[in-house]
Amino acid sequence: MRFAIAIAAAACLAGCATLPEVHPWVRPQAEGTTATLVGARGTLPPERAQRVLERLGKGSDVLARHVAIEEAVSGAPLTLGNAASLLVDGPSFYRALFQAIADARDHVNVEFYIIEDDEVGHKFAELLLQKAAQGVAVNLMYDSVGCIDTAPAYFKRLRDGGVRVVEYNPVNPLRARSPWRLNNRNHRKAVIVDGRIAFTGGINISDVYSSGSSPSSRRAARASRDGVRASGSRGPRSVGWRDTNVRIEGPGVAQLQRIFLDTWASQKGPALPQKDWFPALARAGDHPVRIIASGPGDSGPAIYVSVLSAIAYAQASIHITMAYFVPDAQTIEALKAAAARGVDVKLLLPSYTDFWAVFHAGRAHYSELLTAGVKIYERQEALLHAKTIVIDGVWSTVGSSNLDWRSFLHNQELNAVIMGWKFGQEMEALFERDLARSVPIDRDAWERRPLSERTREWAARLWEYWL
Repeated sequence: MRFAIAIAAAACLAGCATLPEVHPWVRPQAEGTTATLVGARGTLPPERAQRVLERLGKGSDVLARHVAIEEAVSGAPLTLGNAASLLVDGPSFYRALFQAIADARDHVNVEFYIIEDDEVGHKFAELLLQKAAQGVAVNLMYDSVGCIDTAPAYFKRLRDGGVRVVEYNPVNPLRARSPWRLNNRNHRKAVIVDGRIAFTGGINISDVYSSGSSPSSRRAARASRDGVRASGSRGPRSVGWRDTNVRIEGPGVAQLQRIFLDTWASQKGPALPQKDWFPALARAGDHPVRIIASGPGDSGPAIYVSVLSAIAYAQASIHITMAYFVPDAQTIEALKAAAARGVDVKLLLPSYTDFWAVFHAGRAHYSELLTAGVKIYERQEALLHAKTIVIDGVWSTVGSSNLDWRSFLHNQELNAVIMGWKFGQEMEALFERDLARSVPIDRDAWERRPLSERTREWAARLWEYWL
């Protein structure tokens, strides 16, 4: 959480944006609005679209409701015919990412919050330089705060080697190419290769992800890693990071491409060459995908409204795996209401963290949620950095957005929403795997926690809007 160094200054320099009331966005869409579905051959007729949604949702109307609401708030249609593969932890993501970049023939567009000049960062830079030397257009955007510890020489070398580089919202206002807001950061992680393959999720370019999250994978990679111990203070460097990305191929990639190019333009990046940014994309699989982006300049926070609407209309289950959980009042009430109507609400949260204030601010809400019937678990043996949700087994999201004020108000964020029970089954299996390595938070035991922990929670909660 590199932006922690700027919290105090941001609080003084930035105005206080607020989250909108979600119900006015959601209610009109819950009354039978037909969603738009787009396949490789164009928009499906309404009748066929309805049949597709019924099949994907196994006869339930909950999926159709989610799809219609999301389209209204995001402005993006649901695209059919995509392949979507979960990539669990850094090693699997880096293998898939580096192979896709190595195979690039036209262009590589890169957007990360953190890029570190370590072993993974060095391999990443070498690969980008190789592709640039081969005539592939390589365009890289990094966040100024996220990369504040990365030496400028790292990015200079990329520029000198033919990579076009944009520093998003520079900390130094004299370098800013757009309206300067210290507190507004680009927290997205996305790579688009040749306009045909895309990656997004929670994983940055850093050695901390290299060893994976299982004890066996960490024993196999004993090189130094950054980790922490309980209560949010730094600890053994052998602690692995648990995270999730998704690889997408098919028509949905065009949405990610458009978002990247729009952000590049907003930062007045170097002029881009004529490339095949939007190739014809044939059907690549069976997964419907929608890409939802949000940022502080939006008329409404699309990811926030999308997630809350999915929670509000959940019928059976809400399973959330979240790195940074600092919920606002509407999120808390939506989770409590779901539990009250019999929905199985489970939160899988970290037991370790890389930022103590976020960790304790989230824990400050445990008592209220536990009392309402929400089940809370804390992941052991690894630092949980994933941001995934699966609802009713048919609505899934993997992305960069946490469930916190910062993600919804202050950051540029990016989530992939994948519909249907097939991908939902994979998400549920991953959730159960993490659950097996977690411990439940018992309500009675929680109420007996030490005064020192309560004090940390109280102090952190005072700053939760800025965290």
